[in-house]
Amino acid sequence: MALKHLTFFFLLLMSFYSFSQKKYIKKYYNNGQLKEEGWLLNNKKTDYWKFYYNSGVLKKEGSFKDNLETKYWYFYSKNSLKEKEGHYNNGQQFNWWLFYDKEGHINHKCQLKYNEKNGYCLIYKNQKLVKASKYTNGKKIKEWTDFLSFKRENSLNDLK
Repeated sequence: MALKHLTFFFLLLMSFYSFSQKKYIKKYYNNGQLKEEGWLLNNKKTDYWKFYYNSGVLKKEGSFKDNLETKYWYFYSKNSLKEKEGHYNNGQQFNWWLFYDKEGHINHKCQLKYNEKNGYCLIYKNQKLVKASKYTNGKKIKEWTDFLSFKRENSLNDLK
């Protein structure tokens, strides 16, 4: 009888172990190019993933936890230049996000919360700060076109 219980326990343990194993998968486009690759745990995306355009160029990369984007992500154009990058928390954009122009230079940086501008947005032209705005829940509440007045009214450091 004890052997029967031990065998049942062993089979139950093995089925649980095989179900919860992490596995690396790759999916492909019909043209044979890699579409996406990353880790699955219990059929949910987890850890680091990469996604590609059907040309084979990297489109975006970042981490998942329980099928939701988390941590830091990078997004690229079809010609491999960065388009944007920033933080996710439980599938939502949070904290600072950087947005790039077609030459690969920072166009603007914005603080986001729940996918909306919430905090400061800094606008750049020719790699120089030209304007700053402040947002609350996606709505602009203030704008500065003079960096000295912006700096005087705000206690932000390292805004270059």
